[in-house]
Amino acid sequence: MKELELKYGCNPNQKPARIFMEGGKELPIQVLSGRPGYINFLDAFNGWQLVRELKKATGLPAAASFKHVSPAGAAVGLPLSDTLAKIYWVDDMGPLSPLACAYARARGADRMSSFGDFISLSDVCDVDTARIIKREVSDGIIAPGYEPEALAILKEKKKGNYCVIQIDPEYEPDPVERKQVFGITFEQGRNDLDIGEQLLQNVVTENKNIPPEARRDLLISLITLKYTQSNSVCYAKDGQAIGIGAGQQSRVHCTRLAGSKADNWFLRQSPQVLSLQFVDGIRRADRDNAIDVYIGDEYMDVLADGVWEKTFKVKPPVFTREEKRAWLDKMQDVSLGSDAFFPFGDNIDRAYKSGVKYVAQPGGSVRDDHVIESCNRYGMAMAFTGIRLFHH
Repeated sequence: MKELELKYGCNPNQKPARIFMEGGKELPIQVLSGRPGYINFLDAFNGWQLVRELKKATGLPAAASFKHVSPAGAAVGLPLSDTLAKIYWVDDMGPLSPLACAYARARGADRMSSFGDFISLSDVCDVDTARIIKREVSDGIIAPGYEPEALAILKEKKKGNYCVIQIDPEYEPDPVERKQVFGITFEQGRNDLDIGEQLLQNVVTENKNIPPEARRDLLISLITLKYTQSNSVCYAKDGQAIGIGAGQQSRVHCTRLAGSKADNWFLRQSPQVLSLQFVDGIRRADRDNAIDVYIGDEYMDVLADGVWEKTFKVKPPVFTREEKRAWLDKMQDVSLGSDAFFPFGDNIDRAYKSGVKYVAQPGGSVRDDHVIESCNRYGMAMAFTGIRLFHH
């Protein structure tokens, strides 16, 4: 197949639309189910690159959950604790394969953003992973292959219209890429930068100790940022992204946005949230939305009399600001990556509030000394990678 006609482009009025290979080459994909759209393919091809690189960097199966050409979550296949299995709503599924654990983590990091995601998997999709996907609201998936039973499960979604794409894992694009904006062609070398341990050698802070788990998490954050719309910042812990701030004009706004998502990830593990009693039959999306509101500043939107009864069997107590801060103070050893340098130490001040101890960023700001001083004040270890990871 050399080209594939699409229903429309980014919006219904943008026609005609297609994907194709220049020079008459064959597309490196097969559509096994459904009819993927323009944005679906953008998510799929960015996500595939991300998980392929995570697998290469860590040696572990990887998964990503994409929405609007940025990852909502990305992770590698480490086992789930009982608490993580519960907050990711897979505690009723029994032991899961490493690939399924990777997707549970990627989907569960920010369930609000992952609603209606496009999934990318580094490995052949197995039955465990397909079982998780079956119960989630998702637009489609890309993977290098599918076990027969897993493919059958996926083809049942959306009455047979769920998008399933198989990509040739050996495919490598040309070293030069092009795109058009306003009829003008842009050309650049493809960003084939290898992100590995070599980027974490220049530790510029007083604390030089970055243990193996933190190095792994820093690589996860940097690879995730490579495929996140800039400006972007990524918090990572325990083999997964836990907060991604994408597409912000201000660096500190990236740090705040990603930090608030990381905070929500940890707040969902608190006793106050784990003990919530939901009414029978509540939809997964409604439950996720209720949790998000409950741990936020607008908690009365779900706790007001006449309202809470629609969601909870028992009215939950208010999760006070002081209680939330006390719980967040327990979050430790978080890793933070940035796609460009931090211009001010306020980014570090904000990161510290979300338990960040390890930082990787390019360096090169005229205020590097201020940023380093801020890290030293908190006992953080920070590596200057020397590389920028803008993605547009």
